Amino acid sequence: MNYRHAFHAGNFADVMKHIILTRLIEYLKLKPGAFRVIDTHAGLGRYSLTGDEAKRNPEWKEGIAKLLKAELGARPAELVKPYLDVIAAENPNSTLSRYPGSPLIARKLFRPQDRLSALELHPKDARELNKLFDGDVQARITALDGWLALNAYVPPKEKRGLVLVDPPFEEKGEWERLVDGLYKAHRKWATGLYALWYPMKEPREINAFVADLKRTGITRMMRVELLIDAPVAGRMFGSGMILVNPPFVLEDELKSILPALVKALAPGKGSHRIEWIRGEA
Repeated sequence: MNYRHAFHAGNFADVMKHIILTRLIEYLKLKPGAFRVIDTHAGLGRYSLTGDEAKRNPEWKEGIAKLLKAELGARPAELVKPYLDVIAAENPNSTLSRYPGSPLIARKLFRPQDRLSALELHPKDARELNKLFDGDVQARITALDGWLALNAYVPPKEKRGLVLVDPPFEEKGEWERLVDGLYKAHRKWATGLYALWYPMKEPREINAFVADLKRTGITRMMRVELLIDAPVAGRMFGSGMILVNPPFVLEDELKSILPALVKALAPGKGSHRIEWIRGEA
């Protein structure tokens, strides 16, 4: 499955993933100490919704465009506001034409003491990412395989932060690399926040992935999924995230956010899941 960011910017999976990213960052900001976000598969950082990739497959129309028109209710609207504020800042004329990727969303939410390590292997995307953050002392961009960097970059010197793993699923073995990468990183930095994204396309692959995660023995691991249709093997029907060491408030927040996203993005056919793969030891 090819899930290179540029072809899917702003779709339902981005909406779900980036709202959760903003909630995690807002939680980290509650303490005065600095933190670091390590984005292992950072992509371009900013995407045109009027460019060739988006025109060929305008998935954003079923994602961020729908969300901007939706009535979410008071509490979900409050919780997604940091995310929507970043979207609005990227589109100051109120015409939706650009979508920020995860490194840019994170950076726009930072305080002066917080830092970003963004890794991208694709040569063209890495160059564009460097241009986007040129001169920014709070962001370090490295053209490197995120899988290799995942183990090398933890723990960060700040000792607080978040690792976002959002691979493109272009090659075989990505599921196994997710499990192995998390296991090795967690052994070095057991107190860090980890957010692993995965596409929901083959139910058997997902079930095997979750079973492998459970066998790692890692505690405080939550499974969060947004389905836009009934599960059907062979096509992407949902978006999932594995969250390790999520803040204690997040489960309650997601119980408000996810039903609102289902109603906004997939009324009458969508669903969601929040479950603990492993709780406390």
